[in-house]
Amino acid sequence: MIAGNLKRLRERIPGEVSLVAVSKLQPISLILEAYNAGQHIFGENRSREMLQKIPLLPDDIQWHFIGHLQTNKVKEVVGNAVLIQSVDRIRLLNAIQVYARQLGIIQDILLQVHIAREDTKHGFSPAELSAVFRLSLPNVRICGLMGMATFTDDKELVRNEFRMLRSLFDTFKAGPFAGDQAFVHCSMGMTGDFDIALEEGSTMVRVGSAIFPPRPQKP
Repeated sequence: MIAGNLKRLRERIPGEVSLVAVSKLQPISLILEAYNAGQHIFGENRSREMLQKIPLLPDDIQWHFIGHLQTNKVKEVVGNAVLIQSVDRIRLLNAIQVYARQLGIIQDILLQVHIAREDTKHGFSPAELSAVFRLSLPNVRICGLMGMATFTDDKELVRNEFRMLRSLFDTFKAGPFAGDQAFVHCSMGMTGDFDIALEEGSTMVRVGSAIFPPRPQKP
């Protein structure tokens, strides 16, 4: 079933767009099934769960952290996630910088932008992003933007939110990140709205329930 789901998704997603399989609460056996079907990028929402899974699965898996990250959990994610997609505040950026420097690594991240109408979603406001560019972050590499649209049946609202994020990405790509070969990701779109996100210029989609069976209840 998982291999078939991935095949159907890849038929809908352009080859240049990265597919992140959201594996939160999924057992090792099903993640391995997806891996054996050619999926090598997985997204986790919980740092402790990601840490538990990493040693049990193939070394060439690229782990992305996509959940809200508390500053006291930074040590569980930095150096273990290839990409932290959900960096949503300056205090977190600074904490990542401190620990990445201690490890002697450069940590790739995305800046999460709040584009939805829901207050429960996290992220920088577009106006707040300018403060990020004044920070000294030698051990942090900003590789793009991430956002989550409003959970709604209003497709035009979702489209406008994705369009705004892509516009921000293009503005930064031509401005503060002009010539930066690392600033390449505009991560937007999940199972229910990735088709719209792709139409609006997403370079990376995060899909869970269209790949895996329904998740067990959170313990």
